[in-house]
Amino acid sequence: MENPASGPGAWSSSSRKRRERDEQEETPPDTDATGHSLSLEENFTFSDTLVALRIMRAQFPRIDKVSVRPFILRSQLYSSVDDRTQVDRELESLRREKVLRIFKLNTGQDDHAIMFVDDYLNQIERISKRMEGKKQYDVAVLEWFKIHVISSKLDPSIGHEELCTLLSMGGKVKDDHITLLINAGLLTRQLIDPTMYWFTIPNIGSVLKGLSQGRKELLSFLNRRKYKEMMLAPLERKCLRLSPMDMRFHLRDLIGSGHLKTAKTPSGLLVRVVKE
Repeated sequence: MENPASGPGAWSSSSRKRRERDEQEETPPDTDATGHSLSLEENFTFSDTLVALRIMRAQFPRIDKVSVRPFILRSQLYSSVDDRTQVDRELESLRREKVLRIFKLNTGQDDHAIMFVDDYLNQIERISKRMEGKKQYDVAVLEWFKIHVISSKLDPSIGHEELCTLLSMGGKVKDDHITLLINAGLLTRQLIDPTMYWFTIPNIGSVLKGLSQGRKELLSFLNRRKYKEMMLAPLERKCLRLSPMDMRFHLRDLIGSGHLKTAKTPSGLLVRVVKE
């Protein structure tokens, strides 16, 4: 018997909620009423998690040669909304409403990425279209995955047996289907338990490498300064050599993860390395 909370009705209901939220937005979220593009200092903190998510999604940097939809790190939200308990509570609510998904990242740290469900489904659709012309791929499993797995399994991970049960609602499941989902970048096996999978964001590998390198580069830059600090405004304008992400992306991440902190001064916000 189908769970009414995870059936097609719930999926269409959550889609309507997302559309209603979209219709409420009249101006681009990273600009003011006059269309002026806001600096990081001008929109550094927010009172609402969804507003913060929308602004950071709009500010996600364009990455050459990598087809990945915008995502936001949980640490970036922690830097932008003062109450971390509020962030976690609102993220959980948005996750259950199927507005967004949360992914555990393979960075060696406790990193989590947040992606709007519409963006994630769009990325799966792109993969499906790319594979359609190749006869060796049974792309029907991508549709099964989208309709039966993504719509009902909201956690960051899933067991092999449950995955096969959900996929079988679309058709007969073969080992090749699971292999295709892994090769497409939608799943990865957990190292500790090979019968469990993490849901993953396709094409994110090179971006994660740049994320780690950019963190090190920014911290190294600030550590070389006399007082290990710099005003936020000029720091935001600097470019990183080793990361495809921009300075704003890395500053929000490192402030939210506690590696950097800010202090208000008469001249504006100061960014300082946190002493270990």
